[in-house]
Formats: sequence, structure tokens, C-alpha cells
Amino acid sequence: MTETTETTGRRRATFNELEVAEVRRLTADSVEVAFAIPEQLQDDYDYVPGQYVALRAQIDGQEVRRSYSICTDPKPGEIRVAIKKDLGGLFSTWANENLKAGDRMEVMNPQGAFTSKVNVTSMNDAEKLAEKEVAGKANVHLVAFAAGSGITPIMSIAKAVLRASDTSTFDLVYANRSAMDVMFSEELGDLKDKYPSRLAVHHVLSREQRISPLMSGRIDQDKLDELLDHVVRVTEADEWFLCGPFELVQMCRDTLAKRGVPEDKIRFELFTTGQPDRPQGQQGRAVVADPSGENYTIEFRLDGLSSSIESPVSAHETVLNAALRVRPDTPFACAGGVCGTCRAKVVKGEFEMEENYALEKDEVERGYVLTCQTRPTSKELVVDFDA
Repeated sequence: MTETTETTGRRRATFNELEVAEVRRLTADSVEVAFAIPEQLQDDYDYVPGQYVALRAQIDGQEVRRSYSICTDPKPGEIRVAIKKDLGGLFSTWANENLKAGDRMEVMNPQGAFTSKVNVTSMNDAEKLAEKEVAGKANVHLVAFAAGSGITPIMSIAKAVLRASDTSTFDLVYANRSAMDVMFSEELGDLKDKYPSRLAVHHVLSREQRISPLMSGRIDQDKLDELLDHVVRVTEADEWFLCGPFELVQMCRDTLAKRGVPEDKIRFELFTTGQPDRPQGQQGRAVVADPSGENYTIEFRLDGLSSSIESPVSAHETVLNAALRVRPDTPFACAGGVCGTCRAKVVKGEFEMEENYALEKDEVERGYVLTCQTRPTSKELVVDFDA
């Protein structure tokens, strides 16, 4: 990759059927799944550490999509993700109990902007980071807070940045219930052995007593403050990566902001939006326009083709939901405002966007929205998925 626009996860989202090359057990309730990338698709599946892929499967007669972060640094011909079984999770339970080598699954090309801004192309090009150091920014230092399966994208980022430069350093605070729940424990140990002076890993276990009281128990506000005061080099951090449940990520963001860390230095990714009462649908909700009632007109451009659909004002449906009724290939993954796959630019009209955990501030200012969270408030709304 030579252009930053190719590394920010904003390319067109498309699915391809890939073969499962390996399924490796990580913990009692998590697996690492490797997908083989045929040569003709390798350019489409190139990625920057921190990005994710969406997986699509038919389970119990219904289409189910889930997004999982890529857990290794870039390697031609292969993509690996980690899937942790969630209590009651349809897709994660199925994958942990049934997925095996030789199976085939639809995999979206890599997406997402949970990537380093220190030098985005350096993750695939060590010379780029070296050039930055020569230019005056030596000893690049990144810090990450992860919980549970939130370690997945962090593994990819840490491996890449430590490999890319002999002077880069990385601090990781990793929260789990117990040592048995630590995903990639061996890989983290190997990484620490390989970079003993440049990687610091701080395991915080909520249900297991450790020698240091600071590393035992749940990360609450007091513990976070103590970690930032005594463990993590806050003032030396060039960039922060936060990945985990909503409550932890939001607490870290608020705390760092209060300590004067600029917003553009904080990268974050969520498991969910923290709104469990709001369904994150996988298909378009059935809505029928009322010829005698009041309707919005939603127009959208996708893959160079324009479509239009009437949306009843009373239905209060999202742009994505409306689009899926006429274009089932409309891109989306989580439908919960987290991943950013359904991003589009508003060309005309007024709207309201309920949640946004995926778009950058400058993207919003330029008129981009998450269509899964956006509803029209004017008679006509025009959006462009190709923009």
C-alpha cells in the first residue's frame, strides 16, 4: 500500500467466499480462524493492522453477519481472526463449536479505521517509520487498553509497530477475568521475549488475585487513575488504542481527555454501543410506503447506480433499512453504529444521526454519516455510498 486512502478502511465493502485454512483453539471459549486468500484476491484483502473483516453465514436458516478484527500483522495469502464465544451469541457459538478447516465462508474485504495515525503506511513499510524518525520523531510510543477479545486488533498493531522500527515501544494494559481467559497468552509471551525492552504487558485480572493489588480486580475509575499515574507513561504516548466494552472504552476516553490528551491521539473500537435494548438487525425491516400517508423520498447512489425509495414518516426507519429493501447488496456489517461499513455521504437534505462510534470528526464535518443510524428529517434525502 502506498496511498493513505487505501489504508483507512474506506474502500467499497464486498464479500468473497474463502476457504478456512485452520481453526486453532485459543482458550476454552475462543478460537483463531485462518482464511486462505487466493492470489487473485490478495490485493483486495491487503490490510493495515487494526482493521476487521465481516463474516457472513447461514445459521438456522437465517443470514447472520458479524465483524471480527484481524489478529496478525499483514501476511500475503492469509487473514486470521479470533472469535470468542459470547453468552447466547448465535454466530460466535456456531463458529466455536462447528467451524473447521476446509469449510468455506463469505468474508468481507478488510475495513475499519482503528489504525495508527503516527504513520499509517509504516505498518507495512518499515522504511516509512524510519523516515519519520530521521525527520525528528524518534522513539514512537503507543499505548493500548484492551479487555477480553479486544486484544485481537491490538495484537496486529503491536506486532507491526514493534517490527517496523528498532526504537518504537508499546505499553499494553490487558484486562481479563482470569489467566485462563487470556487470549493469545503464548503469543504475548513470545512477543515480550522478542522485544523485552520495548514491550510492556500489564495483565489485570478481575477474578484472580495477583501479587500486586493494582493488577487485581476490575478496572474502575480509581484503578485507571492509578495505572495512568504509576504504570503507563502518559506524557510520552504518541497514540492511544482502546478496545473493549463500551463502559471501559468510554471511561478511558473521558479520563484521557481530562488529562489533556488530544482527541486525535485516541483511537477506539467497541464491542457494542452499550445499548443492549436496541436490536442490531441483520436484514432490512419490512416497511411498506403508504400511498395516502406522508413519506420521505430516499435516493442513494451505490456502485454507480442510483435508486430511490419511499419511506413512511411514521416508520422512522434508517437510510440503511430503506436501501436494503431495494438493494440487498448495500454494504453493512454491525448495523449498530460501531463498524462504519455502511458509511455514505449526504448530498442533499436534512437528517439526524443517532449514534456514531465509527466516523472521524472531520468525516462528519464533510457530510459523511452511518446510514444504519441516520434517518431523514426533510422531504428528500440523497446519499452517496460511492463518495
